[in-house]
Amino acid sequence: MTERYVRGLPEVDEGQVAIVGGKGAHLGALTRIDGIDVPPGFCVTTDAFRRVMAEAPSIDDRLDELSRLAPDDREAIRAVSAEVRRTIEGTALADDVAAAITRALTRLGEQAAYAVRSSATAEDLPTASFAGQQDTYLNVLGTAAILQHVSRCWASLFTERAVTYRQRNGIDHRTVHMAVVVQKMVFPQVSGILFTADPVTSHRKVATVEASFGLGEALVSGLVNADAYTVREGAIVDRTIGTKRLAVHALPAGGTTEQAIDAAWQDRPALTDAQVIRLVQLGRRIEAHFGHPQDIEWCLVDGDFQIVQSRPITTLFPVPETGDGGNHVFISVGHQQMMTDPMKPLGLSVWQLTAMAPMYDAGGRLFVDATRALAAPSSRAGLLEMAGRSDPLVRDALETVIDRGDFLPSLPDQAPTGPRAGGAPAPIETDPAIVTDLIDRSQASIATLRRDIATQSGPALFEFLLAAFQEHKRLLAEPRSMQAIMAGMEATWWLNDQLWAWLGEKNAADTLTLSAPHNVTSEMGLALLDVADVIRPHAEVVAFLREVEDEDFLDELATLPGGPEAREAILAFLDTYGMRCVGEIDITRPRWSERPTTLVPVILDNIRNFAPGARERRFEQGRQEAAKKEQDVLARLRALPDGERKADEAKRMIDRVRTFIGYREYPKYAIVSRYFVYKQALLREAERLVRANVLREKEDIFFLTFQELHDVVRTNQVDDRLIRRRKDDFRSYHALTPPRVLTSEGEGITGAYRRDDVPAGALVGLPVSGGVVEGRARVILDLADADLDPGDILVTAYTDPSWSPLFVAVKGLVTEVGGLMTHGAVVAREYGLPSVVGVAHATRLIRDGQRIRVHGTDGYVEILP
Repeated sequence: MTERYVRGLPEVDEGQVAIVGGKGAHLGALTRIDGIDVPPGFCVTTDAFRRVMAEAPSIDDRLDELSRLAPDDREAIRAVSAEVRRTIEGTALADDVAAAITRALTRLGEQAAYAVRSSATAEDLPTASFAGQQDTYLNVLGTAAILQHVSRCWASLFTERAVTYRQRNGIDHRTVHMAVVVQKMVFPQVSGILFTADPVTSHRKVATVEASFGLGEALVSGLVNADAYTVREGAIVDRTIGTKRLAVHALPAGGTTEQAIDAAWQDRPALTDAQVIRLVQLGRRIEAHFGHPQDIEWCLVDGDFQIVQSRPITTLFPVPETGDGGNHVFISVGHQQMMTDPMKPLGLSVWQLTAMAPMYDAGGRLFVDATRALAAPSSRAGLLEMAGRSDPLVRDALETVIDRGDFLPSLPDQAPTGPRAGGAPAPIETDPAIVTDLIDRSQASIATLRRDIATQSGPALFEFLLAAFQEHKRLLAEPRSMQAIMAGMEATWWLNDQLWAWLGEKNAADTLTLSAPHNVTSEMGLALLDVADVIRPHAEVVAFLREVEDEDFLDELATLPGGPEAREAILAFLDTYGMRCVGEIDITRPRWSERPTTLVPVILDNIRNFAPGARERRFEQGRQEAAKKEQDVLARLRALPDGERKADEAKRMIDRVRTFIGYREYPKYAIVSRYFVYKQALLREAERLVRANVLREKEDIFFLTFQELHDVVRTNQVDDRLIRRRKDDFRSYHALTPPRVLTSEGEGITGAYRRDDVPAGALVGLPVSGGVVEGRARVILDLADADLDPGDILVTAYTDPSWSPLFVAVKGLVTEVGGLMTHGAVVAREYGLPSVVGVAHATRLIRDGQRIRVHGTDGYVEILP
């Protein structure tokens, strides 16, 4: 008979997380899987926990105090959470709760030893495992001790690590409740962990097993070097037998102890190969039941496997769904766009609707399916060539897949498609008027869009937008625009290749592109220097900006001496560039016009670090350096055999670079300009939905796809549960790291530079802007945290165009993501910043404030003593 405070494991399943917590629900479900053995036991329900919380004195005040603390206020969290735990443990169990637990123990056998295990409602979920956040007690003997340890499990919901974990993940302490699992203790000869997918590479067809003697506490606590097995398709493909010097065993009087393993057994395999294969087969059965790869804790008792826990592996990057079941290779869009953060559903769907190629979403990121291009020899060569020039790590990852031989389908050769990866320049004349005409026509189109969309609302707005998206794509695919982009890129490649061959000079085009015309991104960074010039003379304005926190500061600014001029300068900048922001390919991200405080630290840095007139000086200095470099290169070429021909060819290519390379940045500017227009129209609809009580807040539309939002506008009905689930998913996606290349088997392939020409200990990357520079590393992950001094080197995860205002204040750049022709690289070259991109884990390996040397010509970074 089901009791309120106790449920037997066979009575519960994964649908009862709210009653028995994640661990209890999964254990109950495991008892229903054919062939899976689970130690018998029961769950003390969350009703019992709520009962003790209701009776614990002053607990609400303590929870209020906890909720007000910042996640990094460790001392305060430690003190308050300890007080909460003492209060819970000191509150006596109600008689009926204690009686229910005692009856359950009587049915199982009061004299047996038990494991008493925490089972929180926000635990072992597909998006957050909360592994190790609460407590487990092994080999507990006697009813009184079990009741005491149930209270300890309840209290462990408020350990310092559990409280901090919840606060960092935005989880309200009052929404999480604690159940407790009480199971008969098993005394294994061997125990360990089984991952049904590789937790490192995310490969779904690879299982890994770790095994050691005795209880699993030795393994999970890191006390031993366990045996490790890798299993694929029913066969062990790799093994490492660890030296297992310690084991944890149960004590007769209760509790556990560490014991030394006899030397003769330390290097023996804990499992036979047959046992490893059988264990993985059991794991696949469990995985199939839950529908997710699992992290499974197991025990081997007298030759039989007992499963004591199974939870989802939450660190795996999801696999894009194609629907055809075949093998696929996906390339990350975020690495090409310099924005690897997760995107909200509206942002994903709008990018998909306006992109030039089909894209698949997974983990809040977008991927392009490269399978067909890789499977046919001719298109494969072009794709690899382009990937190698852009991001060598992508090329190496793709080659890794190709070299496996049997993963890609075999397709007949096909005609090359898409932009050329090299060779002869694109068929377009070197005429600056082409660029100005392209820009003028794009600006006219954006103006027409702003005018026409103003009259649209309701379902008609969405029909209008679908047509606007087609115009958007037509402009992106406009032949002369594509030819202009490729002409600049191909001329750059030609110059670097030929000047290396003829003169032995690396990356000579870097200097030749300094202060190239029509680069809207580099112009943006220089324009903010002009804003600083307007503000600098007005001390009260500068002091006011140092204290700014609210987004309406521009209105208050106008009341200060010099404020009207400062306000006008900032507004003029926003009128031209206010549609930009970090992560701007996601339409849902707040734009600078919506959050102008983002720019304030950059403006203040410019005021402090530059003298008046810096914009003109910087641009003119770059232009003169480029002209001087051109003269030098041409003179040296003419001195070579057949020098006049070589100099003439180089001159044509230099003119071509100067004419077209700046335009490389314009299409992205046009995209985000149009995006801001789309967003403003959609937010107007969202405000109407809020007034009609359809939505709680206008930003809820960001968690719907474009089509879903269209349906909401048409029906005036919304699924609140869907929005809440999407918000939870989005939070969980931040913990995932998207791979550059991902296969349909879930394997993330990082690629390698495979270089042996760099100093020992150097961090290897891709050289994108030549020169060598030393300076203080400033590790900045948020543009709003900018605080730069002259001579600093910016180290960050990625730099999309919104980061370029920082480029004028630094003398070098290091990023974790990037390629030769991504936006950050183009602007770094134009500013003359030695830069190395694609440096794996740069923001973790380089500490803020360290001195580093950036080798922008050779592509590596040295951390200096």
